[in-house]
Amino acid sequence: MFPATPGGFSFTVQLADEQATRRLMADIAAAIEPGDLITLSGDLGAGKTTFARALIRHLAANESIEVPSPTFTLMQAYELPRFTLVHADLYRLSGPGELGELGFDDLPDSAVTLLEWPDRAGGHLPPNRLDVALTLSPQQSETFRNARVTGYGSFASRAERIALIRRFIERSGFGAAERRRIQGDASTRSYERLTLQGASTLLMNSPRRPDGPPVHDGKPYSAIAHLAEDVTPFIAMALALRERGFSAPAIFAADRDAGLLLIEDLGNELVVAGDPPAPIEAHYEVAVDLLAALHRKPLPDLLAVEPGVDYRLPHYDMDALLIEVELLLDWYLPKLGVAISGSKRERYLANWREALQPVVNAPATWVLRDFHSPNLLWLPQREGVARIGLLDFQDAVMGAGAYDLASLLQDARVDVPEMTEIALLSRYTRARLKAEPGFDAPGFVRLYSTLAAQRASKILGIFARLERRDGKPQYLRHLPRVWAYLQRALAHPSLKELNAWYRVNVPPLKAL
Repeated sequence: MFPATPGGFSFTVQLADEQATRRLMADIAAAIEPGDLITLSGDLGAGKTTFARALIRHLAANESIEVPSPTFTLMQAYELPRFTLVHADLYRLSGPGELGELGFDDLPDSAVTLLEWPDRAGGHLPPNRLDVALTLSPQQSETFRNARVTGYGSFASRAERIALIRRFIERSGFGAAERRRIQGDASTRSYERLTLQGASTLLMNSPRRPDGPPVHDGKPYSAIAHLAEDVTPFIAMALALRERGFSAPAIFAADRDAGLLLIEDLGNELVVAGDPPAPIEAHYEVAVDLLAALHRKPLPDLLAVEPGVDYRLPHYDMDALLIEVELLLDWYLPKLGVAISGSKRERYLANWREALQPVVNAPATWVLRDFHSPNLLWLPQREGVARIGLLDFQDAVMGAGAYDLASLLQDARVDVPEMTEIALLSRYTRARLKAEPGFDAPGFVRLYSTLAAQRASKILGIFARLERRDGKPQYLRHLPRVWAYLQRALAHPSLKELNAWYRVNVPPLKAL
């Protein structure tokens, strides 16, 4: 595997049989994103259409789907779960001048194009693409192929990562595993389920997070908000949680530099059910019990990663909490067409600074930070609080434990009825009082309301940012729910000044 074409990256693979070809196909399928162009080059009979057919069926998760060769139809479209895919064959084109007649210009930007015989397009191909060149090797066998995978333009780094992941899986003993991508979250991480001999494990693909532009004091948002830059915090927290009897995934293999982990597959049984999803109250009760058990333990901020390597959890300090609530000003209010003056911004931050001071002064525990339904799995075969499987805790910090309870009971993606929220909040405080008679329940409820309002403000900004900056409008459907949660939280008497600022400066969502 080696760098090759100017401005690109290439690696070669020997394909001894159909199984090896399908494995390369799965490597590439895992890397495809909406809008990609994948070209298939090679001699007549080298297996381009066979490769394309396997790729389409894999992406469709349907091995029986009909995938005819587009040699005569020229183009064939498929509505797949993640995107539209257009399979095209340029073999019968007499020249690149006929490309416009095929209708490529009418395709949505999110469509993936799988193109055979790209050489017929001359110099008219876009600069960012992945090419798979297949060549026959009759001296080896009739089924033997050589493949050269080349990423051009912005695809060069992705081609390099395909090769990197391929080597990691091989080293870990899962080279022959079937790979299936799992629906991801709003982050840059992706997951695959690897199945080998009836057993499954998960591949976490989490490349190092690049720093964004400086926003305050020369620091990017991620540094101020203490967001994980690599997989080291995930490893540290997984080991620490498991050591204390909680159900974080076991880690079977790790390449920290590459951001690749093979972790235990905790299944897919959730703590919610239905469409739209609603809390399964018995599951939520166990999740609340888990937090109560976690928060009454003395917990360190220095965690072991591997021999000679430790990780120190950052503190959820005032700067981090404030930079998050500023997302409402910078992304959500512009979405509503509202401009905030400098003086109003200063008053907003002053109100928040006052409200958050008790949070910063509270006894610190582990805040997993994404303790909500997408990251909680139900493990009925286990006992007690170990029945809750934990995921996505790489951004954990030391802070007030009320944050995670607010994440659960005001879940941005699930309607938690107010009476259910109150009942579960009471369940938590009763559990803490039973274990610690001096526990300050009213003070905790104040922290809970403050952090629920802080989190709702942050999420309104994040979801608006995902739509505007990242082209992910699907998160906008959650805004009414988050807005309603914010009103609940701001009703606490300790947040009177903040509530007044929101009433004056943030229009109700229903007014849109």
